[in-house]
Amino acid sequence: MLPLTLLATNKLLNLLTATNALSQAIQTSAEAAGQEIAPLNSAQIIGSYVGPDMGDLDLQLTYPRVCLYAIQVANNQREKFRAFSGVVAISVDIWSSASLEQQTEAALHFYVDGIAGILRANIGDWGDGCRYSGIYDVRMQTPKAGGLGFVQSAKLTFNLEVSFN
Repeated sequence: MLPLTLLATNKLLNLLTATNALSQAIQTSAEAAGQEIAPLNSAQIIGSYVGPDMGDLDLQLTYPRVCLYAIQVANNQREKFRAFSGVVAISVDIWSSASLEQQTEAALHFYVDGIAGILRANIGDWGDGCRYSGIYDVRMQTPKAGGLGFVQSAKLTFNLEVSFN
């Protein structure tokens, strides 16, 4: 079995990339709003933390990009006699960049909304003892110079409840 931190991250990665789910959610939402948003393909969604400084130096990581990673594990023994019964906190860093600040910010909102929509559609059992309650938090950062002109990020966090022997 994978380490718990990788298992949890891979569960979300599979939800976002299976049948290009995130890309389709973003494009559907953008078209309904009459907006043109830079596409996000599955290769731009990675199961690892890559900070902005490292990401900008890596020629393989382009904008937009999404980084998924576990930020905390808490075995609080909610269920007695289980080897693990607690939560794994997952962070999703979303990065957007464009030549104009308004384009950068608009795109970021659609990327965040796409991820949040997929999470809302997948409340409940994720298999392997993992369960998602539907609660998440989003923190938007202010735009700054960088990337393709301007860069802006958001951090979406949530807990995955985990229980196994």
